[in-house]
This record gives sequence, structure tokens and C-alpha cells, in this order.
Amino acid sequence: MQIEDPNQPTVFQLIGGSNKLREMVDRFYDLMDLEPELKGLRSLHPATLENSRNKTYAFLSGWTGGPDLYIEQFGHPRLRARHLPFAIGTSERDQWLRCMSMAMEDVGLDEALRVRLMKAFFQTADWMRNKAE
Repeated sequence: MQIEDPNQPTVFQLIGGSNKLREMVDRFYDLMDLEPELKGLRSLHPATLENSRNKTYAFLSGWTGGPDLYIEQFGHPRLRARHLPFAIGTSERDQWLRCMSMAMEDVGLDEALRVRLMKAFFQTADWMRNKAE
């Protein structure tokens, strides 16, 4: 997610940096285990979520304008290709978006920032769909 004006803070900075981003990602994965409405999304993940938490945090760090942790550790994200083994349809997309929306709200991100991020998250999540409906 790029910001055109380099004099403006990055989304990473607007979120609150690495600690707040980590809190948001952890809340996202916690919600998957807590909320019955997210069981379809949870079923796409391994029993242990630690690796998923770390990779999502690393990816979002760079995607929001912070350190490119994912690229440093794993190379180019190839996001769609890495998700092709998982059947992702409209329901899974919507559960992912709902979970992220709840996580952002729970950690206290500003409403305008949440709206901005949800627009970008929708574009990416929609692009990840790979199963016929």
C-alpha cells in the first residue's frame, strides 16, 4: 500500500508502528479461534497459527510502508500464488475481511484509517478468490 506523498507518514506509522501492527495481527488470529462465524476461515489454516501470525505480520509490515520483513525472510510475496492451494471464495474473502475489521477496531485504530485499510484489504482479498461459486 503506497502513499504518493513521501512527506506524509506511512500507513505503518499511522497504525502505530511494529508493536501496534503486531497487536492487530495477533488479535486477527485470536478472533479466528474465538468467533464461530470465522470457522470457515480458520479451517484454511494449520492447527497452530504461530507461523501464520509471523508471516502475516512480516507481510503487512512491508505492505504498510514499514520494514520489508517478508521479502527479507521469504522473497517476493507472490501472494496469489502462495494462496492457490487453498479454496478461497466469496465466503472466505468476507470472513477474512470481517476478521480484519474486528481486529482493527479491537486494537483501537482510528476509524478513517480503518476505512482506508479496508478498501485496500478488499481489493487484495477479492483478488485472492480462486474457487468457482
